[in-house]
Amino acid sequence: MSKQLALFDDLATPRAENASAVVRPYVATEDRDIAGRLPRWLHLGTSSWSFPGWQGLVWAGHHGVDELAQTGLQAYAQHPLLRTVSVDRSYYRPLRAHEVSAYAEQLETARTKAPLLPPFKIVSKVWEEITTAIFPKYPRYGLRAGQRNPSFLDASRFIDEVLAVYLPYAEQFGPFVFELAPMPKGSVDDVTLTRRLASFLEALPPAFPWAFELRNEELLTPRWFAVLRAYRAAHVFTYWTAMPSLRVQLARHGSLASAPFVLARLMLPPFTRYADKKAEFAPFNRRIIPQSEMQDDVLDLLRAVLEANTKDTFILANNKAEGSAPLTLRALAQRVAGDLPFACRDAQV
Repeated sequence: MSKQLALFDDLATPRAENASAVVRPYVATEDRDIAGRLPRWLHLGTSSWSFPGWQGLVWAGHHGVDELAQTGLQAYAQHPLLRTVSVDRSYYRPLRAHEVSAYAEQLETARTKAPLLPPFKIVSKVWEEITTAIFPKYPRYGLRAGQRNPSFLDASRFIDEVLAVYLPYAEQFGPFVFELAPMPKGSVDDVTLTRRLASFLEALPPAFPWAFELRNEELLTPRWFAVLRAYRAAHVFTYWTAMPSLRVQLARHGSLASAPFVLARLMLPPFTRYADKKAEFAPFNRRIIPQSEMQDDVLDLLRAVLEANTKDTFILANNKAEGSAPLTLRALAQRVAGDLPFACRDAQV
């Protein structure tokens, strides 16, 4: 079993030594003040939440990885700056019904304890079995490494094996992110990809918002954006090692007026590796290398949202972008609250 799955094998069976302790949120006065000046439609959040290093940023007191993974969501969702989160482990296998139910229960607990906060939505990454066109040459793929995946954008498998367990909880779950794994250059052309994408979207039910992330710059063509617009799906503006900057993606996208929502993922600085940044930045409690261009680009994206009058904007940050996702978001929120002509919200937080 992979390390990613081992942490979350059974939400119903806590394994942390202090699992009986309640995870409580830590909310700095600064964060509460900033949150009070943000628009309710701006959902800031992190890629997952089970990081003990966030003690004094998100968590009050020390908690282990397992405990945070299993019960920390209810505390996270009480933080006024954090109004979304990405469930990343669903990339490695679909969530089970009891896991989705447990998340929904934790969100209900958070809503009860902090009823004045803006709505909270979970973003779910879709199982790699659906989003991988050609399996990478990694040992975990065994004999499938380097082979084409017959289940790539298979609507039936997605609906039956991924989406079905979410249907009772549509109000608490936001966009599904289809992260299309990097493909060997030249192995898939944009015509073939966008035809497959259109067929897939044609078969999906309208219950949830869909967002698609490319990791091949050569496939980021007008056809890609045209298909997404036609089916009211979103392009994921991704800050990731081998993709062009957010502002380049925005320029290629054009006006956001037709987008039902906007979603950006701040993942890795250009030409860096995930494992290297993980080792460099752990335990993720400091903003070690600020990415000023990335932050500027997010502000430009939000200005485009305002101009297009598109609401429900999700900005997700990874620890590997700058060193600490909560601090990346705090820095961004400070700029949004101080620099942009957003209407202030009236919530008492």
